[in-house]
Amino acid sequence: MNINNPKNKSSKIKRTFDLTASLLGLLVISPLFLVIIIILKFTGEGEIFYLQKRIGLNNRPFYIYKFATMLKDSPNMGNKTLTVRKDPRITSVGTILRLTKINELPQILNVIIGNMALIGPRPLLEIGYNKYSQKTKDVICKNKPGISGIGSLIFRDEEELVTAFKALGKNPSDYYKSYIYPYKGELEEWYYYNRSMSVDFKILFLTFYSLVNRNSQLVYKIFKNLPSKPHALTKDGVRQL
Repeated sequence: MNINNPKNKSSKIKRTFDLTASLLGLLVISPLFLVIIIILKFTGEGEIFYLQKRIGLNNRPFYIYKFATMLKDSPNMGNKTLTVRKDPRITSVGTILRLTKINELPQILNVIIGNMALIGPRPLLEIGYNKYSQKTKDVICKNKPGISGIGSLIFRDEEELVTAFKALGKNPSDYYKSYIYPYKGELEEWYYYNRSMSVDFKILFLTFYSLVNRNSQLVYKIFKNLPSKPHALTKDGVRQL
């Protein structure tokens, strides 16, 4: 292996940044962590963390950390792996954590461990990973999954879209198969071929920006060469299906 390979250097720089930023971030948000842990311990079913098996770098499985937002037996209830707004499996506290994306914060532990990055492809369940074409899977597995990424930015309203589709009396799985998975695949391929520290910093900025400007379309202005978003993946588009 050539240790002077630019890709190796870039990977080391990214890992150093991710680890440093995550350790500092954990220190800063530790008071919030403590408050949420106490609230979760004394509400719902008393569960604090939820560990779920995902597909990581080079197809290696790992367990992702999240704050518990759903009932313990949720994988065997209702829509199983598909989640919609006002899903009865979501706890009252979990609703707030999911809307604010605070439930994702424990993934900072995955970054420190080393099986995730701050920015990268969405960490996928095996069932979701297998929905992609082989071409897309070959690309996704070459990067560590990220807490945020281009897919996370574009699909931050995913639950809302799926809920709207289900309200039409249609099967959410059909919506995923026909529209969501194909476009997610295009986005992850875009990230793979355009990845750089500059792109990661922009996505990181947009991630924080979207927390206070939820309906912002700034991502399309900053990344003008993104694959075109199908009309069916907009609120108006869903109503016309």
